[in-house]
Amino acid sequence: MTRVMRSEQLVSSSARFLLHEITYRSGDCRVKGLLVTPQHKNCGEGILYLRGGIKHIGMVRIPRLTQFANEGFTVFAPYYRGNEGGEGEEDFGGRDREDAFSGFDVLQEYLTGKATIHIVGFSRGGIMAGLTAVNRVSASVTFWGGVADCFLMYQERPDLRKMLRRTFSGPPEQSAEIYKERSPLYFAERISCPIFIIHGTHDKHVSFRHAAELNETLLKLGKDVSFRALYGQSHRMKASDQLAETKRLCRQLKQ
Repeated sequence: MTRVMRSEQLVSSSARFLLHEITYRSGDCRVKGLLVTPQHKNCGEGILYLRGGIKHIGMVRIPRLTQFANEGFTVFAPYYRGNEGGEGEEDFGGRDREDAFSGFDVLQEYLTGKATIHIVGFSRGGIMAGLTAVNRVSASVTFWGGVADCFLMYQERPDLRKMLRRTFSGPPEQSAEIYKERSPLYFAERISCPIFIIHGTHDKHVSFRHAAELNETLLKLGKDVSFRALYGQSHRMKASDQLAETKRLCRQLKQ
C-alpha cells in the first residue's frame, strides 16, 4: 500500500537536485516531509533524516539535506505531524514515531531497485532514529548529537521539563516506563544494524554523556558501533565543519 498521498515539486536553487514536498499517510494523520533527489543519479541508496527540536524549532532545512544528497543519497525528512500544514500534534517520540516509520516507507517508494536505507537522527531525532531502527530493516542508524537517555535529558534540561511532562505524561518518577521506552540507551539490544555515533564534546543541548553511555552499552552488547567524538564541538557546528563531517559519514555509509 502506497503511503504517498501528494507530491508537490518545489523550486530548487540548484540544477543538481529535485525538491518535492510529500504529503503521506502516517497512522490516522496526513503528514508532510521534504524529499531531495539528486538530479542525474540513479539512486538505490537513501537517507531518512530525522530532525531535532519540536514544532518550528529545529525544522527541516534544505541546505542540510542537500549535503547528503550531494554525496549521492536520496533524502527524505519528515516534518512530523502538526507541522507545515500536517495533521495531528507531535509528541516527542510518542505517536509521532509513526511519522518516522511511515517516512521510511515513503523513501522506499522513491528508491530504485533493492533499496538501501540509512537512518540519521539529530538531537531529539535520536529518539526517532532508534525507534525506527528497531521497527524497520535499515542499513545503519546514526545518532548525531542524539538523545539517548530521556531521564538524563529531563535532568540536564530544566528548560524542557514543562514540555517533557506534557509529552511524556508526567515527570520521570511518574512516567518512568514512557521515558525508558523512548530512550535508545534502554532498548539498545534491539538494534541490529550497524550504529554510528557522532557527538560534540562541548554540546550543551544534548550532553556528550548521552553518546558516551550509549557507546559503552552498545560495546557491552557486542554491537557493531562506531563512535566519533568531535572534540571542542557544540550542538551546532560551523558550516564547513558540518560539511566535512557529513562527507566523512557518507563515505562510511557507502563502504
